Amino acid sequence: MLWRTFNGKAIQVPIHDAVETAIIRETEAGNRLKVCIGTDSQVHAADTHFATVIVFVREKHGAFMYIHNERTTQRFSVKERMLAEVAKSIDIAYQLCDLFTQYNVDMEVHADINTNPQFRSNEALREAMGYILGMGFAFKAKPDAFASSCCADKMVN
Repeated sequence: MLWRTFNGKAIQVPIHDAVETAIIRETEAGNRLKVCIGTDSQVHAADTHFATVIVFVREKHGAFMYIHNERTTQRFSVKERMLAEVAKSIDIAYQLCDLFTQYNVDMEVHADINTNPQFRSNEALREAMGYILGMGFAFKAKPDAFASSCCADKMVN
């Protein structure tokens, strides 16, 4: 999996190592961290583009993020696409959760799913929330899911 920083610099080590290095660096600098993981997608003709982000929020000192992009020609209904986004976020959260426990870093999984039943993405809310909470992760949906609805949204290409 290829990851990059916001400025486009490729992350040359496995993402687990890059996240651990970031946690250690930020902790040693005196920053209290919270990590938010989210995925967003957009359909472009026959392709679906996904962006997954790991957002490191420094309490009172801004944030930075790592980004992974991928594409597929697989067709999705809206509900399937929302659940695919959640699955991508959970996959990364699961790969990294030992670090968050080891270094006592709070982590949330953000889903780009609207809590308002008038929106089509709401069809996936119950399943997504059950999936995330069932894995033992904290869950946020719109309007509180900034990692997916703002950060990942800007990184989908």
